[in-house]
Amino acid sequence: MAIGVCYFPEHWPRTRWERDIERMAEVGVEYVRMGEFAWAQLEPERGAFRFDWLETVLDLIDDHGLNAVLCTPTATPPRWLVDDHPSILQEEADGTTREFGSRRHYCFNSEAYRLETRRIVDALADRFADHPSVAGWQVDNEFGCHGTLRCYCDDCADAFSDWLAERYEDPDELNEAWGTDFWSQRYDSFDAVLPPRHTAADHHPGQLLDYYRFSSDSAVSYNELQADRLRAANDEWFVTHNFMGHYEALDAYDVSESLEFASWDSYPTGFAQELDDPSSDELVAGNPDQIGFNHDLYRSAGDGPFWVMEQQPGDINWPPYSPQPAEGSVRLWAHHAVGHGADNVVYFRWRRCLEGQEQYHSGLLERDDSPGRGHDEAGAAASELSTLPTDGAVDADVALLHDYENLWATGIQPNSPDFDYFDHQRTYYEALRSHGVDVDVVHPSTDLSEYSAVVAPTLYLVDDELAERLEAYVAAGGQLCVSIRSGVKDRANKLLESRPPGPFAELVGATVEEHESRHPSQAQSVTYEGETHAYHTWNERLDASEATVIGEYDAGEPAGYPAIVRNEVGAGAVTYCGVWPSDDLARRLVADLLDRAETPRLDEPLPSTVRVSSRGDAAWVVNFGSEPVSVTAPGAADRLLGDETVGAFDCAVVDAPGTALSIDTGSR
Repeated sequence: MAIGVCYFPEHWPRTRWERDIERMAEVGVEYVRMGEFAWAQLEPERGAFRFDWLETVLDLIDDHGLNAVLCTPTATPPRWLVDDHPSILQEEADGTTREFGSRRHYCFNSEAYRLETRRIVDALADRFADHPSVAGWQVDNEFGCHGTLRCYCDDCADAFSDWLAERYEDPDELNEAWGTDFWSQRYDSFDAVLPPRHTAADHHPGQLLDYYRFSSDSAVSYNELQADRLRAANDEWFVTHNFMGHYEALDAYDVSESLEFASWDSYPTGFAQELDDPSSDELVAGNPDQIGFNHDLYRSAGDGPFWVMEQQPGDINWPPYSPQPAEGSVRLWAHHAVGHGADNVVYFRWRRCLEGQEQYHSGLLERDDSPGRGHDEAGAAASELSTLPTDGAVDADVALLHDYENLWATGIQPNSPDFDYFDHQRTYYEALRSHGVDVDVVHPSTDLSEYSAVVAPTLYLVDDELAERLEAYVAAGGQLCVSIRSGVKDRANKLLESRPPGPFAELVGATVEEHESRHPSQAQSVTYEGETHAYHTWNERLDASEATVIGEYDAGEPAGYPAIVRNEVGAGAVTYCGVWPSDDLARRLVADLLDRAETPRLDEPLPSTVRVSSRGDAAWVVNFGSEPVSVTAPGAADRLLGDETVGAFDCAVVDAPGTALSIDTGSR
């Protein structure tokens, strides 16, 4: 386990570089990430490469026993390149050009830009192929940031036509798949299909879903282009990319196929402001499940340990408000990431910048070189983590199924202003984490045989193959929970002729008689095993032909209808929940699922600010709240870090399984 820092030597005088790196070593930094926005400094004019300054910094890094992560600078094509090839610029759906002046202004499908990319990547890789300090590379920076994954230019139009021609045998097959008889939208050639540019009303849902797939595939291909060229120069380098939290437009599973591991950028106090009603604790420390979901997603996408490539060091510039993190949070975030399987936490950035768009983004150092809010805490985390058993793996018994295509399709036709795929997934994720179990966030195509329990929220786009795989999992003894809006459409985003859950109906033992998205003012409650619970946003009135009814509506028009059913199949069982459950109902459903699967869990659910995760033989207990908690370990388990009382925004590490601990807050 290591701690790193993002450094921009091109922003500072050369006289500072050596002392900066000395101080990094003193703090406990092991990795220094550089170069992601430096194309204009690396090549100020075409062919005039100036790599000496970067080599000087790399030599200093090597002299002090540190490692470097270099980044390809393709997120910021310089002014001269745009002047040479203005066609590389992206276009909005309304035809507006995304001009030079910030970052991420290039099109993934520009052949001119792909040629320029090969040129700069080859030049950098060849120059530093044998430098001893370079451990690996980050490709580009945050694909799609600022809403730039989907471009609508002529290059994209041509590439989309080619993509469709590879996907469909002929235009008639496309017309049939999408259903283009609606509104007279038939096509007689693939060239006639344009990107979903500005139009009078909504675009066809089949066209939108395929364009979202195409746009993600374009970034996947662009990432592969760079990764392949880097490995050709030195096959011992690792290659990664820094994904963003809760990012919807890019399929991280597909991108990660060409990476050694996935990385992502974590900004907890900024993310918290995206919540509906963040608490005072969340505003200064973040929400552990909001962050943890991303940890588990990118660990699962990369199929192993991941990195946090940018970790918040203090106040940040991009959310609406900029509260200072609570004392202890910067250290806490590192431990939280490691408990979820991170092998490196890299703080962004070393020093607050004096210029440009990120002047109000803090660093480990302030502008005058004094320690920033996170400086000492980053050092403390580095020191503590060097003594802890961080070489173990996260071995989750539970999987939560996540699919970007389901996310895109429900986003195209949400049928409610309150329906959000990520939010619905987090309802079940938070319930699982409240019981102290570790979770893999995996694609539905993953082999599920090693998981004792699987939660599958909104399997919206389906086919018979997926239904057969899930039925085999349950029949072999698996415990499965499926939620609302499952088995609704085919892969082309057309409604199935059968009632939901479509091909899952036999597995579930029920069908959806009616559905509705209810207004918040309408009564929304169900009874589950004798207790009344609220639900919200969506309900489905079930016809339980074979399944056992375990939950009913008890308010409003659906009162008396089945809402939740369970069906025994072979050696296992499946629960179908026809509502978006309240948090307490989700915890009840998940507890029953875990108990049927004989998966160890905590005796009582944790409060929302406290979480536990296990890595190898050790458990990390993190407290994202302002009130202390008491942690009791079984038998003679060693306390590897911390005391029995875990204070505000603090953590403890115990040599025992997380589900074996007793955690008491005094109130719940």
